[in-house]
Amino acid sequence: MHILVLGGAGMVGRKFIERLARDGHLGGKPVTRVTAQDVVVASPPPAAPFDFEAVVSDLSIHGESEKLIATRPEVIIHLAAVVSGEAEADFDKGYRINLDGTRYLFEAIRHAEGYTPRVVFTSSVAVFGAPFHDKIEDEFFTTPLTSYGTQKAIGELLLCDYSRRGFFNGVGIRLPTICVRPGKPNKAASGFFSNIIREPLNGEEAVLPVSDQVRHWHASPRSAVGFLIHAATMDTAAIGPRRALTMPGYSCTVAEQIETLRKVAGENVVKRIKRVTDPVIDGIVAGWPRNFDPQRALALGFRSEANFEEIIRVHIDDELHGTFVK
Repeated sequence: MHILVLGGAGMVGRKFIERLARDGHLGGKPVTRVTAQDVVVASPPPAAPFDFEAVVSDLSIHGESEKLIATRPEVIIHLAAVVSGEAEADFDKGYRINLDGTRYLFEAIRHAEGYTPRVVFTSSVAVFGAPFHDKIEDEFFTTPLTSYGTQKAIGELLLCDYSRRGFFNGVGIRLPTICVRPGKPNKAASGFFSNIIREPLNGEEAVLPVSDQVRHWHASPRSAVGFLIHAATMDTAAIGPRRALTMPGYSCTVAEQIETLRKVAGENVVKRIKRVTDPVIDGIVAGWPRNFDPQRALALGFRSEANFEEIIRVHIDDELHGTFVK
């Protein structure tokens, strides 16, 4: 099996490829080749049992998608995107990468005669906009209040239509905010949810730019990889025409995040969080959904953490080798 990972140098893409290397298969089928596309070079996973190719390209340039699918990979994982804060700050770049790049990919597949791969499109809970129900159910309207959310919502509609027409077999997964993200902070407006856990556990200060009462929907990087694997291998007959699914997660406030950090790591770690309000970030987050009732995804077999303590402990185990700076 040949798998194409778009955005393969990013955190989730890298972890997905590392999981493929450990398992050696996807859904019981041996993985023989992985192509990782990104705007920077993706590193090969250690001891991979398959051929690995890193491709540096820009999906928003005409003709790049045709090159990537020329070898007809059976599964395409579409993670490539400009993150929320950057898409809001640079309107043109957000639409060029997040919308144009996605449509060019879908069009390339459509025009490849006799080629119908499984396409997993990573969307976001940012497709929903206020006012919200206490728990957003699967029938809630997608009325985003950010450019990023709008770009992802359009991508979902395209995915559904191209799947309906039989051009490919698509599954859209609306990712929660992935927490705790390893590495350095990125330009995502949601980055502080990870920063206030990651940096204090590393012995560093972190800035909290919003109120303690901000509530949000979270899942770990480990769960995100699990979502991708399940979406790539599941029987899509049960999905029906609505191909975009809200992924499971855990809803909590920033205050609850901090209290859980205190429980797991102690008061000295929590003291490394400094409160400095950022009106721009605060405004963006105010328009985001807070809690979900993702019954369709759960019924189809998607799973995530049951509480925020699990999310913190996944980070400590997967990224910190079981320890942290007290």
